[in-house]
Amino acid sequence: MNKKLISSLAAAVSTAAMAGFTAMNAFADDAAQGAAADGQATAQAGAMGLGGMLIPLVIMFALLYFVAIRPQKKRDKELKEMQQSLQVGDEIVTGGGIVGIVVSVGDDTVVIETGGAKHKLRIKNWAITENVTAIERMKEAKATGKKTAGLATAAVVDDTEDKKSKKKKDDEEE
Repeated sequence: MNKKLISSLAAAVSTAAMAGFTAMNAFADDAAQGAAADGQATAQAGAMGLGGMLIPLVIMFALLYFVAIRPQKKRDKELKEMQQSLQVGDEIVTGGGIVGIVVSVGDDTVVIETGGAKHKLRIKNWAITENVTAIERMKEAKATGKKTAGLATAAVVDDTEDKKSKKKKDDEEE
């Protein structure tokens, strides 16, 4: 819903900018025709047309930056952080739709286990598009009221909870 509103707003602004540009050109052409005898007036009208064209272009570029470029950079940064914070035992999804559990993590590759027959696949980090386990940890942390800064923090929250539960189990066994 938000994206539709933003794109509608962007379309309206670009339409208004184009209408303003067209009107400015029409007035500049009229001014140029009326002052054809005076060469200085014609040069000023041409300069005004260039300035009038520059303003809508700047507005359109700024709108494009805030609607498309900036959010995409943010998503790319979050994806890279997620790919770097993978841990053994995380359930991941690749770009091709393969779902598996991380068995080992290398520098630029990850070995995952898939299916009931426990087939192992080695894939590149860049192919991983989603870390299901980290997302579940973040939801769990939010539900319990703990503050999280991102996927890495969600892993830390989960680790501390695991340590607490292990300690309780050890205390109960004694």
